[in-house]
Amino acid sequence: MTKRKPTTAPSTNDPPHLQPGSQVEISSNDPGFRGSWYTGVIIKRPSSKKPNKFLVQYTHLFEDEAGTTPLKETIDAVDIRPLAPRESTRKFKFSEEVDAYYNDGWWEGVITKELENGNFHVYFKRSKEQLEFGEEQLRLHREWINGSWTPPLAGDEQVKESDRAVTEAKMKFNKVVTQEKLKRDNAASKKKSKSVLAGSGEKLGSGKITMDKIFCKGAHVEVTSDEDGFEGAWFAGTIVKVVGKDRYLVQYESLRTDDDTDFLKEEFDDLHIRPCPPEIVMADRFQKLDEVDAFYNDGWWVGVISKVLSDSKYEVYFKATKEEMKFEHSELRLHQDWINGKWVAAFQV
Repeated sequence: MTKRKPTTAPSTNDPPHLQPGSQVEISSNDPGFRGSWYTGVIIKRPSSKKPNKFLVQYTHLFEDEAGTTPLKETIDAVDIRPLAPRESTRKFKFSEEVDAYYNDGWWEGVITKELENGNFHVYFKRSKEQLEFGEEQLRLHREWINGSWTPPLAGDEQVKESDRAVTEAKMKFNKVVTQEKLKRDNAASKKKSKSVLAGSGEKLGSGKITMDKIFCKGAHVEVTSDEDGFEGAWFAGTIVKVVGKDRYLVQYESLRTDDDTDFLKEEFDDLHIRPCPPEIVMADRFQKLDEVDAFYNDGWWVGVISKVLSDSKYEVYFKATKEEMKFEHSELRLHQDWINGKWVAAFQV
């Protein structure tokens, strides 16, 4: 009887989740797949010359249309993590960050509405799309940071009840302040749009008329790019010209041309432009896991508070680059998303 050839290599000195045979989740930086995680298994480390590369085999992605040959790829270690934990039962809420199971993978999004049928609307920041999902298709979004999950499962949290009560009280107060501020700002924006339309004699029909009034020549906006190195960043600018249907020429307020003779101008579509977010004054300091924008290199970069260092200093984790950096309180703002013509503030999960 011949010996059967092993499907995975012998164990190594790598972390447990990078051992051959370990079930993992794999992310991709390819356009159209950013923000998604697919399950797979570690096969081996391809070469000692590439210490941070691993050969993986996907569980639900295949090389052929018939689905008979599982796809294999060589992936960087920073794009591999253990299988994310998931509560057996959970009642999801508005504004929570979640992963939604779609097209054989888990995609990062935020709940924007609880529907009467028990389902949820989930907004995906990267694709600027909103889809409906059932509770069984969702899980709380978590980050694998320094060898542990953030936030941890409820049973793993080592927090005193008194500390938890204080934290929740602060969060509740900040949330109330923020919601009231957003209500006022959204109401003011809607009132302004109606008054402008009334003055011009136009009817308030679809939201597109309102958007045309918001994104007009001279409007102050923020723009973002899908280019590598700029993902998750928003830069302030001014609309110089409406160049076509849902396309705008924007002049940056801080980025300059290569010869430094003028401020840089670029074209953007309506998926990569938004009004400047309303200012939200935090009644207290930020808390761990708050989603924030950090001002860095002339732009606002989306991140998560990973550690509170003092009353005015924090460590912020950036998902796109998997980096941590220190920031002062004055360099941070509460993250907000522009969804269907309204501002939605992010709160701690």
